[in-house]
Amino acid sequence: MAKIAFILLCHQNPKAVIAQAERLTKTGDYVAIHYDARAAREDYAAIKSSLTSTPNVVFSKRIKCGWGEWSLVRASLNALTAAETAFPDATHFYLISGDCMPIKSNNYARAFLDEKPVDYIESVNFFTSGWIKTGIKEDRLFYRHYFNERKQKSWFYRTLNFQRRFGLKRDIPSDLDIMIGSQWWCLRRSTVEKILEFIKTRKDVMRFFSTTWIPDEIFFQTIVRHLIPRDQIESRTPTFLSFTDYGFPATFHNDHYKFLLSQNFLFARKISPHALSLKSRLGALWASQIDDFPSSGDGHRVFTFLTQRGRVGRRFAQRFWERNSSMGRKRSLYIIVCKKWHVAKRLAQQAETTLGIKTLDYVFDELGSKSPDLGGIEANLSKRHGHRRAFIRMIFDTENTDRLIFCADPGSYNLISEFYGDNARIGTLLIDCDFDDSYLEGHAQRISLATDETPKEALVHLLPTLRYDIQFEADQVRDAEHDAIYEIGETRPHIENITVLEQFFNCTRTEAEILANTPYLFED
Repeated sequence: MAKIAFILLCHQNPKAVIAQAERLTKTGDYVAIHYDARAAREDYAAIKSSLTSTPNVVFSKRIKCGWGEWSLVRASLNALTAAETAFPDATHFYLISGDCMPIKSNNYARAFLDEKPVDYIESVNFFTSGWIKTGIKEDRLFYRHYFNERKQKSWFYRTLNFQRRFGLKRDIPSDLDIMIGSQWWCLRRSTVEKILEFIKTRKDVMRFFSTTWIPDEIFFQTIVRHLIPRDQIESRTPTFLSFTDYGFPATFHNDHYKFLLSQNFLFARKISPHALSLKSRLGALWASQIDDFPSSGDGHRVFTFLTQRGRVGRRFAQRFWERNSSMGRKRSLYIIVCKKWHVAKRLAQQAETTLGIKTLDYVFDELGSKSPDLGGIEANLSKRHGHRRAFIRMIFDTENTDRLIFCADPGSYNLISEFYGDNARIGTLLIDCDFDDSYLEGHAQRISLATDETPKEALVHLLPTLRYDIQFEADQVRDAEHDAIYEIGETRPHIENITVLEQFFNCTRTEAEILANTPYLFED
């Protein structure tokens, strides 16, 4: 039966790396880890410390990696060499990244690899396949590349144009047919042994590829085709991935579970770091005994179709906010409303610390307010406002929580009212603050009604109007015919504020006292 040594290339998120290694070794397989030398030393130390007692894990020599550079191939070779030496009974070597997750069980994966005596690596003709969609093509090979096109664009093209101008085009090693394909592969042990022997003897080939551009899409694809008979190569990657129109890998989220399982692949890339529910379900799937998976194999076609019609990767034509706008009856949404944003943020953060309720701050007013990766719907304020309840529901799902806080400006009356149309439990806490002239003058400047040069005489006439406007917005919230509207205030009795907070958050008296005593709560 197949025994897999996973070659794990990673550069961030040490907790996820540890979880990945533990998950794969628990089912009896091996893991060789290359952790990018550009990453923090303390992160690497944490990984090594956590996995010291984990059997079947080995670490390779670290190097600094850069997208499109030879360093990615060198890192893969380092880890591959370490795995081949450390795990003599491994039958297959499977290259994955820290963003990959299994979409089949380990039993299914072993049976899949045992079924055919082949290597799984996408390998098509570099010059005739049309695999490269954008950017330079033949020039990746014919000229030497010493700079990174993404980080050193000017020098990349200066040196390329210099070589073109002075006829410094080089020859490809004469015995090689250059191939191209996905960098994610799974190779048999006999193939790996031949590759490692080949790179020891063919220094000319190593020198050639070390100055090509994006060699991780070319090196293994070419060498495997050179060393292995064509009928022993399955020209496909065992890892499911799709690309956007911009050439970036699509990211999968919690709602893609069934979609991923239906694809005829063993792993998928790339899984959002915020898709905790999806990761948990896929991890359990890998450890399960399931060996029967219906396969549609429509992933790339569906992705191409849907990227023109909504959020990247949605499996169905009708998006869920069009089918069901509810956030969920058992969920509680707390809306803290205050004109002084720093006051609401302080209370919300104290509630997150004291009560453990996830907090979003002014998520509909400030793009910088923290929001998890939701596949693009969080990218700008217009998208967040486009489907407000859907946006909040996705955060509930992503954070795997039933309680959520967000802050709102009292001027956002329509936004607040929209949430009361949901069947979730909605509560609004209005915080009443004092507004002295100094604050109002600053507010006038923030909303572009005044500048530092505005005459005092003009401000005298402007400030009463601003004060009334703020009062009017708060009264709109107070007078709304909504249930569960609470109010605390800067000048209200402290004991009254405690009682209101206890009722609003449905918390203990002690917790309410902590919230009411939030340090510097009302200070400007």
